[in-house]
Amino acid sequence: MKAIILVGGKATRLLPLTDNRPKAVLPVLNTPFLEYVISHLSRHEIKDIILAQGHLAQPIEEYLGDGSRFGVKLTYVAEETPRGTAGALKNAEALLDSTFLVVNGDIFTDLDISAMISYHREKKAKATIALTPVADPTSYGVIDTNASDRITRFVEKPKGSEVTSNLINAGIYILEADVLTEIPPRTEVSIERETFPQLIAYGEPVYAYSSSTYWLDIGTPEKYIKLNCDLLNGKCQHHGFASGKEVIIGEQSDIHPTAQIQGPALIGNRCTIARQAKIKGPAVIGDGCTILKDSIIENSIIWRKVHLGARASLKNSIVADKCCLDEGSCVEDSVLGDEVTVAAGCQLRGSKVCSGTVVKNA
Repeated sequence: MKAIILVGGKATRLLPLTDNRPKAVLPVLNTPFLEYVISHLSRHEIKDIILAQGHLAQPIEEYLGDGSRFGVKLTYVAEETPRGTAGALKNAEALLDSTFLVVNGDIFTDLDISAMISYHREKKAKATIALTPVADPTSYGVIDTNASDRITRFVEKPKGSEVTSNLINAGIYILEADVLTEIPPRTEVSIERETFPQLIAYGEPVYAYSSSTYWLDIGTPEKYIKLNCDLLNGKCQHHGFASGKEVIIGEQSDIHPTAQIQGPALIGNRCTIARQAKIKGPAVIGDGCTILKDSIIENSIIWRKVHLGARASLKNSIVADKCCLDEGSCVEDSVLGDEVTVAAGCQLRGSKVCSGTVVKNA
């Protein structure tokens, strides 16, 4: 079976992290996100994968290439203009001639795809939609089913009074190829709001496959940091840490004997952590970072080549590539884009800072 991964969105909710890169390659435990998705598909013997691209396509192709180093075959299909989730599938129609799997490119899950494929075939479904439970379904698409799990209704982002279930659309589908004939060409179409309801209206067999396995979309900075922390704390079966207490240090990293590191923590390659520096997990530090004396890092994700000056403090934050927190600066509950400089002694709290900004005291 082929799979198509939808990676064409602009990811505006993740700004400034997506100023210069697509959401699909944001680092999770220092590994580009898409690598986890591809690995999950490969474990279920899905090796022929199409990437439906749009915004910032080049970084994805540069990193993944033809897929051979991941043991899969990758094909790229790009949209000139955004066409929605169904329009992206229509754009790849020439490559999809039999039953295929669809995965939204911002979903991290342990879903048993093999079992879902078997279920789809047993039900003789035209479409099967994975469902997952969430505490608050009002930000998602809620799905109603009958006693045999056949889908009867879709409600996109319902109001509290409209919620009839905590099961939401998990962004993973199995479709028969002829579903694509229902999608108009060269048109922006939503599979969730238009195609699936249309199939239901036509009386086609559309089924729900429910699962309570690990599932998270990384559509916001809060969810992105949650995913990293969940993996550090051992909450996902196939990826991340085992016990949630480990400290893993990369190659050629220099850690001063007086530095204090409390796990879970992942420190990349070629990092320098100076004397009396304190790192309290969950924490991720990317390759080539420099953490100078008496600095503090707590519950934060740091990308590559970040510099923390002496006595700098970083808590509950995400810091993108090549940022510099100068001596004595303090950053809390914030998200910094690439190459942000926080000047010496500056206090930054609850902020999102665009790439290339210099933050100074007023």
